[in-house]
Amino acid sequence: MHYRTLGRSGTAVTDLALGTMTFGHEASEEASHAILDAYVEAGGNFIDTADVYTRGVSEEIVGRWLAAHPAEAEQLVIATKGRFPMGDGANDLGLSRRHLSRALDASLTRLGVETIDLYQLHAWDALTPIDETLRFLNDAIAAGKILYYGFSNFTGWQLTKAVHVARAHGWAEPVTLQPQYNLIVRGIEHEIVPAALDAGVGLLPWSPLGGGWLSGKYQRDVAPTGATRLGENPERGMEAWRARNDDPRTWRILEVVQELADVHGASLSQVSLAWLLAQPAVTSVILGARTVEQLRDNLGASDVELTDAQLAALDEASAPRVEDYPYGGPGVQQRHRRIDGGR
Repeated sequence: MHYRTLGRSGTAVTDLALGTMTFGHEASEEASHAILDAYVEAGGNFIDTADVYTRGVSEEIVGRWLAAHPAEAEQLVIATKGRFPMGDGANDLGLSRRHLSRALDASLTRLGVETIDLYQLHAWDALTPIDETLRFLNDAIAAGKILYYGFSNFTGWQLTKAVHVARAHGWAEPVTLQPQYNLIVRGIEHEIVPAALDAGVGLLPWSPLGGGWLSGKYQRDVAPTGATRLGENPERGMEAWRARNDDPRTWRILEVVQELADVHGASLSQVSLAWLLAQPAVTSVILGARTVEQLRDNLGASDVELTDAQLAALDEASAPRVEDYPYGGPGVQQRHRRIDGGR
């Protein structure tokens, strides 16, 4: 793995982060601790969790591992999130000062730490004024409860608005944004990536393997079984599987990924992750693993160096569909100009 700065901050994190959404749900505590052991032994230093993951259990599992490994824990950058419901009350969710203050304190307790390195807002809240949220985060930094903050699932305009509100008040600015991003899902390149680059915000892509599609887990016209994520949820899974299976673009992408995997002697997952690591603004890619074996395969992506021609081939096969306006050729042309004049 290689180090990159956490957005505009001076904190260094490895380019592959360990996501813990599976902890306490798809991976037992014993298996989760084994995954943590393997990740740290491989040189990783960036752990991502959230209060809503298994309703707090993921944070508790991470917290117990940290307590049992104090020396290793000292070197780790710990990230968590707050926003989604942790109770049934009207104020048990959202980005209000009331909810976030309680959510943050609860995460600190479950993780067993005095300070969270990166606290992330899990999604936008249309009911809470953004200045209320950002003031709380600035106060949390001043109180030493968090060091940095970031967002997840924000759109481009939401990120830009938050950045400029923070600047206008002289408050700390966000350093990261966590979006869904992979070879299949590239829509964030139209607005979110440019907004992140403009603000100096680092991207932390989640679902980098497209729910397993980019690992070669699914076969053309072969319905998923219970051994796969889509197969475990037949009603919703079949609908999602059909949408991907019936789309020729899916198989064009996988064909190129397979060709490059053969060239590099790598897995499909490693090639797909290597492409993502090469994208502008990406700080660290979040890996979700159910087993140590799966994690170790994914970590091998750091050793795959794609050439410019190979990256271009993947770009072409996975190019997102757009209308001419505002994101297609004519729309893009209107937003640029030649230095020597003329259209």
